Amino acid sequence: MSGSLSAVMAALLPMGEALARSQQQPRNMPVLFIGHGSPMNAISANPFTQHLQSWGSSLPRPSAILVVSAHWLTRGSTGVTVNDKPATIHDFSGFPAELHAMQYPAAGHPALAAKAAALVRSGQAQLTDQWGLDHGTWTVLHHLYPQADVPVFQVSIDYNQPGPYHYAVGRELAALRAQGVLIIGSGNIVHNLRATVRGAPEGLMAARDWAQQFDEAAKQALLAGNQEALVAYQQLHASARMAVPTPDHYWPLLYALGAAHGSGPARQVFEGFQSGTISMRCLQWDA
Repeated sequence: MSGSLSAVMAALLPMGEALARSQQQPRNMPVLFIGHGSPMNAISANPFTQHLQSWGSSLPRPSAILVVSAHWLTRGSTGVTVNDKPATIHDFSGFPAELHAMQYPAAGHPALAAKAAALVRSGQAQLTDQWGLDHGTWTVLHHLYPQADVPVFQVSIDYNQPGPYHYAVGRELAALRAQGVLIIGSGNIVHNLRATVRGAPEGLMAARDWAQQFDEAAKQALLAGNQEALVAYQQLHASARMAVPTPDHYWPLLYALGAAHGSGPARQVFEGFQSGTISMRCLQWDA
């Protein structure tokens, strides 16, 4: 009896070791695009922030988070942060002291940041510690991962480059998904601060036709998996000039699209508008 038990245990031991190794291996992570809107979302309880909180609880735990934020623009190269302890950047003014006092004390991940820089072959990538976590990053991570217990690093947007470049860099960064890195593009599909509607309540529909039309055109292209139309957003709809007067908040979508290449159409996680015309659309491409 003892001999047979020993034999069974001996047979199970390699299986257990293999299972333990498989559990330790990073899983292929999804890709997210988040319409982040106003910095006030960090301290506001509204349908958008409530949805972020429930969304975060449904996501797998990553080894690190890579964020391409609309608020880190560089010229001539793509920056990648290598800070051990990235600072919380309050890159705004005129907001309550409570917001300016907020901190998101996540660690950085210099090793994975260096791997990200090495993957960028479409242009020049530079490692830097001269940036931290801007509000396009920490205001949403505050809701997704409120314990700030997942390392975070950022990749900048080279503002000298056209749309296809940003999509290409996203595709190059996609290899990090297999190493457990959650890639997030943080911007807004429709973002025209000069055409917001003061006092407009948050709602499913925009307060202006042009904002609704462009957001809907983008949604249909996303559902169809039409990356080419989304990269050439200027031709996506006649409302593009009003909806995307400058591309800084739109381009994070292209990084997410590139990183999600081959994952199929995006899942529509949240949709709606704040300030009348700012699209809060959020997307997830699964592994």
